[in-house]
Amino acid sequence: MEKVLNFLKEAGVYYLATVEGDQPRVRPFGTINLFEDKLYIQTGKVKNVSKQLHENPKAEICAFKDGRWLRVAGELVADDRREARASMLDAYPDLRAMYNEDDGNTEVFYIKNATATFSSFTAAPDTVNF
Repeated sequence: MEKVLNFLKEAGVYYLATVEGDQPRVRPFGTINLFEDKLYIQTGKVKNVSKQLHENPKAEICAFKDGRWLRVAGELVADDRREARASMLDAYPDLRAMYNEDDGNTEVFYIKNATATFSSFTAAPDTVNF
């Protein structure tokens, strides 16, 4: 899991794919945090991505860096604990200009049942499950 965390942090931007009805939705994200041995992302409850994940928690993350890419498929589970939100905001203090752990909007999700696959055109895929 550390390898996945490090790749996503070093990439800086990753793309999160969700589903809305029968339509895929993809958008850029930049938050990834390790809290209680789980990888977390952050969004706002008012955003469509939040609504999509509550309807269908299956999602996929994709990032590209230095000729390699990472795909992480799994389920995103909302964690409504203040400690989880605070951990994310502490890891990304710039977010505090828009969010705080008690605003009723900040939302964090952790990834469960994940399969992460590192790929490139020059090496065999490397898969990590967590």
